[in-house]
Amino acid sequence: MLRRKVLVTGGAGFLGSHLCERLLQDGCDVICVDNFFTGRKENIAHLMGNPYFEMLRHDVTFPLYLEVEEIYNLACPASPVHYQFDPVQTTKTSVHGAINMLGLARRTKAKIFQASTSEVYGDPEIHPQTEDYRGNVNPIGPRACYDEGKRCAETLFFDYYRQHRLNIRVARIFNTYGPRMHPNDGRVVSNFIVQALKGEPITIYGDGSQTRSFCYVDDLIEAFLRLMAAPDEVTGPINLGNPAEFTIRELAEKVIAMTGGGSQLIFKPLPEDDPKQRQPNIAQARDRLGWAPSVPLDEGLERTIAYFRRLLDS
Repeated sequence: MLRRKVLVTGGAGFLGSHLCERLLQDGCDVICVDNFFTGRKENIAHLMGNPYFEMLRHDVTFPLYLEVEEIYNLACPASPVHYQFDPVQTTKTSVHGAINMLGLARRTKAKIFQASTSEVYGDPEIHPQTEDYRGNVNPIGPRACYDEGKRCAETLFFDYYRQHRLNIRVARIFNTYGPRMHPNDGRVVSNFIVQALKGEPITIYGDGSQTRSFCYVDDLIEAFLRLMAAPDEVTGPINLGNPAEFTIRELAEKVIAMTGGGSQLIFKPLPEDDPKQRQPNIAQARDRLGWAPSVPLDEGLERTIAYFRRLLDS
């Protein structure tokens, strides 16, 4: 059997490691690339004995010379704690990384997937967000290194598509959670779970009325594969996320109840440019990919809490 040669940048990260695992299960030959800024070796250690898995330590801001048939470009820190640590490097990762991976795809005639983000919508003025909404982004704010970097990456993908007829796919990912999230990434699900398991107060920024929509990681990876397998005219951008909307306070109370803890809620000022609402319209994903998330929040949180419990006990 001829195995598809697939490159996954950011492959040791939260999403990337799950994607590598699924691609191997589906019979692919997988090359995982990561510079381990936020990726973790523990995420892929169980794959290292697989003869069809290869790990390469590399930063996508530099060119990469490989022979591959498909590229999933996931490389970029995705939480404010990490992407604001070195904002210039974050922008370079999105922009130079896209240029280098698009150049590789052009040379090898590979199909290429870009992991974009709901952050391209900024603090949205329409709700829920549809793919034709152009966003409300502050280009000089503290989140701009990520938001504008991803917006520029989308621009590059569609310019390569128009100018060089590259076979592209662009996914706009909404909040995703699950096992292998970085315990110190500052994201709301991992923050709440770790604080609750340690018996610490749970920190809510703002009054907790802001909303998010949480998609379990297995659902998202299934959407990635369906988008990549879709007909060539399905370029995206396509929203991928769970449209079930919860307030941050509802999530905190749910985590406290599910962990059996007694954590108190403490409130701190809302960070600059933090979106007040976030909910995907997934009509395109339903119609064009036949996809919708299937894991309810309680079930996904149960699996994620079990992961963090093991991590903290080890």
